[in-house]
Amino acid sequence: MTMVNTTFDRPAAEQIEAAKTFAASIMADAAGRRGALDGRIQPLAPHMQLCGPAFTVEVRPGDNLMLHAALVLARPGDILVVDGQADTRTALMGELMCMHAVAAGLQGVVLDGAIRDRGELRDGNFPVFACASNPNGPTKNLAGRIGHPVSVGGVTVNAGDLVCADLDGVLIVPRQDIDSVLAGARKKVQVEQKRRDDIAKGNLVYGWLEQALKDVGALSKDDSLASLVEAFTPKGN
Repeated sequence: MTMVNTTFDRPAAEQIEAAKTFAASIMADAAGRRGALDGRIQPLAPHMQLCGPAFTVEVRPGDNLMLHAALVLARPGDILVVDGQADTRTALMGELMCMHAVAAGLQGVVLDGAIRDRGELRDGNFPVFACASNPNGPTKNLAGRIGHPVSVGGVTVNAGDLVCADLDGVLIVPRQDIDSVLAGARKKVQVEQKRRDDIAKGNLVYGWLEQALKDVGALSKDDSLASLVEAFTPKGN
């Protein structure tokens, strides 16, 4: 098996544009609460967002040789998704490599590992999602893989999967699931808008709540949520 796989498809441009209209949380709910990376992988600054195809990179702990190769091989618009083995003892990227990524037209990087030059990167416009920072620089001596499945933040990521990331964290949507997740996201937005409207009107009891409480035994089958609310309502003197 070659270490560099170039034969993978990316999401269609219209799929990416549609996904950009949704928050990562909406997409995550629509995806069945699957695909969200471990919460330790966070943006360096609140304004950082990503939506686009994953260009997967596997490196050895503390070595960024294959990441340098990925900067040359990735297409404009790609997002580097790097399996750094969750090692935080050595930074795999810093300001100079991110400058290279910008010049190459890449969207950003999601790194299960450490970065450095945190201050400069935090104030820049190149989105960086990582789990730590460390001043130690890496070696460039060890082979890894590009374009193959990787494990990042506890989630398997295939090259060409859709990356959706914002202040809440990072979500990976398998490429074959994008259309169904987008359909679910549209419905989720409608449901949430209905809930906002209900709250504004003072309708504060979820329609599904009573049956859900009965299903788990928190409310007896003979009781109603309305009677429970009444029991908690202060009585006048």
